[in-house]
Amino acid sequence: MKKVDKPEAKSEAVAPEPCIEALAEFRFTLRKFLHFSEEAATRVGLTPQQHQLLLQIAGAPKGTVTAVGYLAERLALRHHSVVELGNRCEEAGLIVRKSDPENRRHVVLKLTAEGNRILRKLSADHARELNVLRPQLVAAFKALSS
Repeated sequence: MKKVDKPEAKSEAVAPEPCIEALAEFRFTLRKFLHFSEEAATRVGLTPQQHQLLLQIAGAPKGTVTAVGYLAERLALRHHSVVELGNRCEEAGLIVRKSDPENRRHVVLKLTAEGNRILRKLSADHARELNVLRPQLVAAFKALSS
């Protein structure tokens, strides 16, 4: 029987110690920000998911249709989960649903004045917190790029 040569196994790249340390620091700083964000949403009476939905609706690029499919992609959620999240936000008076004049099959989600007011307060708080964490984030990025 003829012996068949197997291709040599490729050696897997191994991250150097400084890279692992930088990644750990980045994850720690990111987790601090996410914890801050969750707590800030809770303080104003929102769930973190409601805050994220409001942010994605208001922060969509000009001309973007903020339909459920778009929002599901942006939130990394399933379509039906965004529908339910939208229901809860609508019941809380944070959003309204409107038919898309270009495509009647799409329902567009828009912020109410109250949803916009709460989001602006949260966004100002988040921007301040990111400025506090900026030195740690920049240091981690620099360590990863070297």
